[in-house]
Parts: sequence; structure tokens; C-alpha cells
Amino acid sequence: MPAVLSYPGVYIEEVPSGVRTITGVATSITAMVGRTRRGPLDRPVRIFSFAEFERVFGGLWDEAPMSFAALHCFQNGGSDLLVVRVANGAATCTATLPHEGGGGDLVLEAATTVTGESLPDPGTWATQLRAAVDHAGAGGTTLAAPLFNLTITHLGTGAKESYFNLSAASASPRHVTRVLATESLLARVVSGADTRPAPTAANTPVAFADGSVAPATADGSAVTSAQVVTGGSLEANRAGIFALEHADLFNLLCIPPYSPSDDVDAGDLANALVYCVRRRAMLLVDPPAATNSVATAQTFANALTRSENAALYFPRVLAPNPLRENRLEAYAPSGAVAGVLARTDATRGVWKTPAGLDATLNGTAGLAVRLTDLENGVLNPQGINCLRELPVAGRVVWGGRTLRGADQLASEWKYLAVRRTALFLEESLYRGTQWVVFEPNDEPLWAQIRLNIGAFMNNLFRQGAFQGTSPRDAYFVKCDRETTTQADINLGIVNIVVGFAPLKPAEFVIVKLQQMAGQDQA
Repeated sequence: MPAVLSYPGVYIEEVPSGVRTITGVATSITAMVGRTRRGPLDRPVRIFSFAEFERVFGGLWDEAPMSFAALHCFQNGGSDLLVVRVANGAATCTATLPHEGGGGDLVLEAATTVTGESLPDPGTWATQLRAAVDHAGAGGTTLAAPLFNLTITHLGTGAKESYFNLSAASASPRHVTRVLATESLLARVVSGADTRPAPTAANTPVAFADGSVAPATADGSAVTSAQVVTGGSLEANRAGIFALEHADLFNLLCIPPYSPSDDVDAGDLANALVYCVRRRAMLLVDPPAATNSVATAQTFANALTRSENAALYFPRVLAPNPLRENRLEAYAPSGAVAGVLARTDATRGVWKTPAGLDATLNGTAGLAVRLTDLENGVLNPQGINCLRELPVAGRVVWGGRTLRGADQLASEWKYLAVRRTALFLEESLYRGTQWVVFEPNDEPLWAQIRLNIGAFMNNLFRQGAFQGTSPRDAYFVKCDRETTTQADINLGIVNIVVGFAPLKPAEFVIVKLQQMAGQDQA
């Protein structure tokens, strides 16, 4: 507010410019939901490399198609992955360490530490954990109660954690429960009395397995739609795909096959699609394993919901399986395609169609079905994106349409790049205009809105996101008396209209060649 003019002199006032920078959101955060060997259940964990996936979720597992989808995603340029582990009947293994002087036992269970929080980690992998307690102090001394040392080892991976001078006293900053919860990647304390555990004979390891849990069944059965999409309480409990409610943002959703022999059916995909529309995300659809011809691909596509927020890729990819001497096996393509989309976004922008000779499928050695140009010409007009094997270029993505991209539908959201650009703008403007709420609804506010959104759109225009040679041709931002009437103002509403001229891919390149007849010049 202006200074009080009380004495002769110069007064300085800082006047706000009204500029509130709008930042574009990320465009290629990929979410995957499925089975893994280990990891926290029904909790999205952000992963930035396959090495981190191995650490948190146990790496490749033949019973978990999602593990291979994650590998293919990172191989093809993915760098930001949200992984949700689901399980069907998996049990948590525990180890009991007896206390000195009687009292309750110290009970440990397998755990995963994510962002400083230790979470239960069910599965048979935990039966390879071993724990040992000793009371050895420095210089050959013996630690006085309530202090002790704890060593946890995983026989399968060789991971080993040692904790010294832990305390059984709950008031101590080195209390065993507190230390393991914040530092351990392998275990946490379930319960225990405030008396220290007794060391085992010669500190021999204590098996980390509960006798009531059979190792053969601790991993549970193969997951089904009830754990991923259609369970009655999934949304209420934020489980399955609804665990992504814990995530602030994701752009692509992949639901790999539930098991090597069980695909995701059209009904489950329809339910997942409803959630994707709500979160402004795209669903990448995999063809079933039995989809091995043009006819079966058409049949499957016709059973799907024709939505602009979904894209279908056919056929499956052939890739080496490191668990089986690198023999080639067929895998759902959504993981690899998600990586291609992320790579294209990083190098060219979300407005570039993720297809063409640059959209190579790394880490693949072939395709389950080798399509010809004529077969591609049958599938493309029906909104089915083909994966092709071309001379020199190798395996590439050779289609960029949504499931609304069938020619007969004549949809404005025919092309994947156009739809993803619109979702990017919607999410960015939604987040970037939150400051408008409760501001005085009149021309000064409208001018600020036009200024800020116009600056954001102009920056995208300069990056080549829109058609046109000038901003006037490429986009418009309208917020004035025409969009917001007095009735709207009375209701507390401000209406903003943003339009853009999208870039559309050159699907068909026509070269016209004419032979000169040698006629005389006029």
C-alpha cells in the first residue's frame, strides 16, 4: 500500500507487475500397475532407473510381466516411472528374536523403505533374510544393557546391513524400532519389549521365516482384475490403479498382462480408461497374446472403448529374456512404447508424433507379427498403431493415432500428439491459474490472466508447438466481458477461453512425378 506522506522527500514504492509464470507440467511420467517379486503393496513408488527397480521391487521375475515392461521402458528412454505393486494372497515373513530376562520377543518383518517410511514387503524373497544379534563392544568389551548390535543379511542378493549400539529402551534415540524404520532397506520391527534380545549361540543366523508361512505360497497367486482394476473396495482403499491417487501427476498408464498366461481384457481396460480420463492421462493398450493376425487385431480393437485417451499398439515385441539364457520371448509392447514416448518428448516435445524412423524400439530383436504395407494400410485407418520392422531402421513405431483415430469417426482427437498436447495444456493451465481463485473478478484480473496465459502460449509457439507463422495464427487467449458476463460475476465465475492450432503429422507423403514431353517453349 502507498506510504504515508509525512515529510518532504522521496518515497519508494514497489509495484507488483502482475506476472505469474505458468510452468509446463511433465509429459511422460509413466505409471505401471502389476505384480512384482517384492516391494510395498498398493503404494506408488517413483523409480528413475532399472537399477532402482531391482533394488525396490526385486528386478526381473518370470511370473511378473510388469518387470519386463519396466525394463523395456527404461531401455527405450523412459526416466520417470511410478510403480504400483499388487499381490494376490502374498504373506509377510517374520523372524522372532528372544529377549534377555524374559518378556516379549523382538519380532522383525521384511520391509521396504520408501521416502523415509518403512513399509511391509510380503513375498518368499524374505525367507532368504537372516538376522543375528551380538553384544560385542569396542576393544573386546561387552555392551551393557540395553545396548546390542544387529546384523541383517539377504542370502539371495548378498545385501547386508549392520547396526551397532542399538537400544531396547523406547526413549533412546537409537531405539531399534526407530533406527530400522528410517535406515533399513530390508526389515523393520513389528513388536518387541523394552529388553534387549539375547544373542544366538555363537551369533548364528536366525531364519527370517515364520513357520506358519510355506515359502512356496508366500508370493501368493497370480493377480487378477480384482487386485488391479475391478475390486469392489479398490477405489475406497486406494488400492490397485487407484493407489495412483497418492501420486500428484502421471501422464501414461500401462497395465501389463496379469501373468504370462492371463491378459487384461477389454472390460478391465474400459474401467482403467475412466480413471485415465479423470486424471488427464493416456492409456497404452496391449494386444492379447492370441492377437497374431490382422483379423484378430481388428476384433480386439472393436471390443475396446473408442476413447481419445487411449492408444493401441500391435503386435507384441520379441525381446531376450535374461532369466532364460536370453532366449527370445513375446512381450506386451506398452512398456517399450512408453519409453519411446518419453524419449520423443525429451528430444522433440509432446507435440511431435512419437512415431517414424527415429522412434526405434531398443532392446527388441523382432516382432511377433511382421506386417506388410498392405496390412498396415488396413489397420491404420481403424486407429490401430502398427509396430514395423523396416530395412536398416529396424523395429520402429509406425503409427500415431488414438483409439478415436479411425477414419470413420472423423474425430478432432484423431492423432495421439494432438490429444497429448491438449492434455499437457489442460494440466499446465489448471495448475498455473490456481492463484485466480478469490481474486476480484473484474478487468484488472482478466488482463492479468490474458498476460500470463499469453506468455505461456507464446513460449510454446516459439518452441514450435503450434501451427502458424505468427502468434495470431497459432493461438488465442480470451478473457473479458464477452466470456465473463455480469451474471457470471455474480455467481463468482471467470471464464477463460484458450485456443490453439495443433501440429498434425504428415502420415501420407505424396510425391508427384511428371515426365517432360520435350515440347517447345512458348
